[in-house]
Amino acid sequence: MPQMNMVQAINDALRHEMRRDNRVVVLGEDVGKVGGVFRVTQGLFDEFGDERVIDTPLSEGGIIGTAIGMALYGLVPVPEIQFSDFIFPAYDQIVSELAKYRYRSGGEYPAKLVIRTPTGGGIRGGHYHSQSPEAQFIHVAGLKVVCPSNPADAKGLLLASIRDPDPVLFFEPKRIYRAAKGEVPEGDHTVPLGKASVVRKGQHVTIVVWGAMLYEALDAANQAAAQGIDCEVIDLRTLWPLDIETIITSVKKTGRVVVVHEAPKSCGLGGEIVALINEKAFLHLEAPPKRVTGFDTPFPYTLEMEYLPLSHRILPAIIETARY
Repeated sequence: MPQMNMVQAINDALRHEMRRDNRVVVLGEDVGKVGGVFRVTQGLFDEFGDERVIDTPLSEGGIIGTAIGMALYGLVPVPEIQFSDFIFPAYDQIVSELAKYRYRSGGEYPAKLVIRTPTGGGIRGGHYHSQSPEAQFIHVAGLKVVCPSNPADAKGLLLASIRDPDPVLFFEPKRIYRAAKGEVPEGDHTVPLGKASVVRKGQHVTIVVWGAMLYEALDAANQAAAQGIDCEVIDLRTLWPLDIETIITSVKKTGRVVVVHEAPKSCGLGGEIVALINEKAFLHLEAPPKRVTGFDTPFPYTLEMEYLPLSHRILPAIIETARY
């Protein structure tokens, strides 16, 4: 299998699906001739032309509104929001229209599309290019939310998302766009939505994580192992619908859990995960669940590495939980 980074794997998925299904169209700011600000769509314009790879005005509400109209008429649009921080002008279109079409039409108009957007910090982007808004969409019925952590999953989850009957928000952790590399299957390759991956097996503490923070969690787990603490690390991959079964199975084994995410702590997905663990596995817990997250502040520029839940913040949480 060829070695790819995240950018190459996502590009490969888009190219594969556009060749397979001529209903698939890509649209967004600079996605055409430029190939996107991170070059994720590079080369697609040359192969598929301006009717299927469409450069749009700087109007997120217009991009998503147009994509919804395309979907209702039978196309399969994959709009790109250049940074997830810029998605909020389109929030009304996503929440009030896109998420509700399938329900309000009794399934007649499913509005099938995938919104791709780079997310998270770690590139010195400051507070307008570093946020992680996934929880604000997980709260909305009718949307699926995905965040891959490696190239193979990025390709497989994107292909699965494009073929899914529901609208999907596909958050791409830009910090690892080129840093995460690995073998990626050629041709058709899908990863089922709603299924987490146990990337490191362990006996003492469960770590639940997604996106770029997976690598920080694995680093912390390796450091904990040197102190005799054996961590099991779960990469959610699909944030909603949540694979709670995999989490509960692990927690029942370890009795301890740490949840890690870049987004602020208050009302983040980590709080929902902890609540579900308490509801479904309370009697198996040997210690209070802990969350290691971003802070309840705007995302800082100069203190970016202090804000992110890197391994040096995850390790103390693991040790405290293990020794409780």
